Amino acid sequence: MIPISEISQDIVSKIKLVLCDIDDTISTEGKILPEAYNALWKLKRAGFHVVPITGRCAGWVDHIARMWPVSGVIGENGAFYAYMDISSDHKKLKKRYYLQPDEVKEAQKKFEDIKKEVFSLFPQVKVASDQPYRQFDLAIDFCEDVPPLERKDVLKIVNIFENYGAQTKISSIHVNGWFGDYDKLTMTKIFSKEQLKIDLEKTPEKALFIGDSPNDQPMFNFFPISVGVQNINNFKDLINNFPTYVTKKPAGLGFAEIVKIIIEKTSLADP
Repeated sequence: MIPISEISQDIVSKIKLVLCDIDDTISTEGKILPEAYNALWKLKRAGFHVVPITGRCAGWVDHIARMWPVSGVIGENGAFYAYMDISSDHKKLKKRYYLQPDEVKEAQKKFEDIKKEVFSLFPQVKVASDQPYRQFDLAIDFCEDVPPLERKDVLKIVNIFENYGAQTKISSIHVNGWFGDYDKLTMTKIFSKEQLKIDLEKTPEKALFIGDSPNDQPMFNFFPISVGVQNINNFKDLINNFPTYVTKKPAGLGFAEIVKIIIEKTSLADP
């Protein structure tokens, strides 16, 4: 991975869209530091579209789309996107689902079986605290509100999901599982094309992606301009597709580091 400070002015000049994970990328130990939140506003004021791409639940996404300086949010690892429609005087939150909620009723039954099997092996883990606000996936907490689980045991939880035919991703805090042929990248492309009129299949260089964990690998693999915050090094043994660049600082401070460099190099590139 190349230090983000070495990114060229020419590459930066093409970026129109900043895509970013939330947990341990924008947040730091569960909190949004002022440096990170200010960085979001700096991007917006500089004219960039900002779109968080998260495994977090529909309830979180509703809040983020309404309250944060973002163009939209991809939620539950690509199950849907949400954005504020400001085309009229009356602002309105709108969502677009990959699958409709009633299409995943069978999945809910399988989730109950998965939970029983996971808890029988690892009684110390829990369903994620935001699970009641999820519509499409099951999130097993292995270190957010419980003592950290060993890496080998996290992988055993992944295997349980996969034995039921579920898609799975490991974030910095949860194992997420769902049924459906989508991921963060799938819905990111859909949102960008439908709402921002940016075709990422044709022009992936118009986007910068920032992440920190194994569930960001589809994004790291697709986007030529991808950055890992420093704490991505905690997952080196679980990552096959690394980002192009890396920050000196971890989590939210790393996010702020990226934004500072991008805005400075954008200003230098302006005539």
